Amino acid sequence: MARRKPSRMFRRLLILVALGGLVFVGVSAFRVGPPPSVSIEAGMPGIGKRTPFDISVSEPERGLSGIRIEVVQGERVEMLAEREYDSLEPWEFWGQRVTQEDFSIEVGSETMKGLEEGDASVRVIAKRASSWVRWPEPVVEVKTLPVKLRPPTLQVISTHTYVDQGGSETVVYRVGESSVKDGVRAGDWWFPGYPLPGGDDRDRFALFAVPYDMSDVSEVKLVAIDDVENVARASFIDRFKKRPFKTDTITISDSFMERVVPAIMDQSPHIEDRGSLLENYLAVNGELRRENAATLIELTTQSVPEFLWRERFLQMRNAQVMSDFADRRSYIYNGQVVDQQDHLGYDLASTRLAEIQAANDGIVVMARYFGIYGNAVFIDHGYGLFTLYGHLSSIQVEEGQSVVRGDVIGRSGVTGLAGGDHLHYTTMLHGLPVHPAEWWDGHWIHDRLKLKLGDALPYQD
Repeated sequence: MARRKPSRMFRRLLILVALGGLVFVGVSAFRVGPPPSVSIEAGMPGIGKRTPFDISVSEPERGLSGIRIEVVQGERVEMLAEREYDSLEPWEFWGQRVTQEDFSIEVGSETMKGLEEGDASVRVIAKRASSWVRWPEPVVEVKTLPVKLRPPTLQVISTHTYVDQGGSETVVYRVGESSVKDGVRAGDWWFPGYPLPGGDDRDRFALFAVPYDMSDVSEVKLVAIDDVENVARASFIDRFKKRPFKTDTITISDSFMERVVPAIMDQSPHIEDRGSLLENYLAVNGELRRENAATLIELTTQSVPEFLWRERFLQMRNAQVMSDFADRRSYIYNGQVVDQQDHLGYDLASTRLAEIQAANDGIVVMARYFGIYGNAVFIDHGYGLFTLYGHLSSIQVEEGQSVVRGDVIGRSGVTGLAGGDHLHYTTMLHGLPVHPAEWWDGHWIHDRLKLKLGDALPYQD
């Protein structure tokens, strides 16, 4: 009996199966993953104590296969991270795989022992997905940076630095070429340095203060920082005088709160109603006070880098000091202490609706209703030195206006948290309230500033 020949359809099917097998074998043998994309971003222009690197590796088709991250310096290689992944098989076109991996690492003398000055590289080796017979070379990306381990040079030039707690001073110094930021660090406060007018290229000065609540000046250092955050530090204060806190009590009544709180909250709509007069008062006296302080600090960052004044600062005429600088106030309601705040200025009073003069030449940076201070004026005198005038009944200047020492800027009043007609006067250095009386004293300005700064300070005794 004769055998039946396969049908034409069957033969075609066999051919298709054979071709499919050949394609499968070909794909399995030759299909490799595309080169992964590798990105290396350094957070600094060099490697110092801890330079951050952001590394990203991606391959969206077959997925990642393997990553190795190394630091290379000379013949030395140190591995920082290594990962292996299950990529898709050569014949797979979809399925579970890792298509991107991001790394955040730090490289520097504090993370790698024996690192030396010179150049060092962060090297990323990203494997490509292979096939049965093809093993392509990995992608290698390298980021090479200089290693900088020495801080800038820093030399104190001025002498006889005598400062009180809550008081101001100045220091003159010289920094090395690698310095990109310098000034005085006093706890959490930063007082930036500026080029010394008339000095050499590396000569600098900083107006600074010891915070009113700091009693240990070991926290006050002159610093210079390079572009990889190596820091040089120097002590420079020769004599420090502590000023103990004075204390005061303020009795608050319903009638007082009914007068001041609604008016302040009307002008500060972001302060939510707490449901009671006392709770609203505490929100204003605490929360809004802190917000106002933060706003003033932000305004001082835009100070003109120039001495705008030539004479000592003026005190309010014929005024009596009603409350001193840095009084620690306890607020009493119905015989109980309900709050405590530091009063960081002088309360000065003379006659009702008294004329208020600009304490010195400067530029008005704020002239408006301002939280707990009511109608207020804030004047920039240059190099981070400001004066604040609060509780005014009226304002007679505009923001951006230049004023001359003695110009009338408004009249005293009872706006804001004022119990009676008076001026709240604050002197600030880079946002930190400092003792105003020093700046009223021509002898203090001469001894503490002029003798150090010389012709750089255009001060007239």
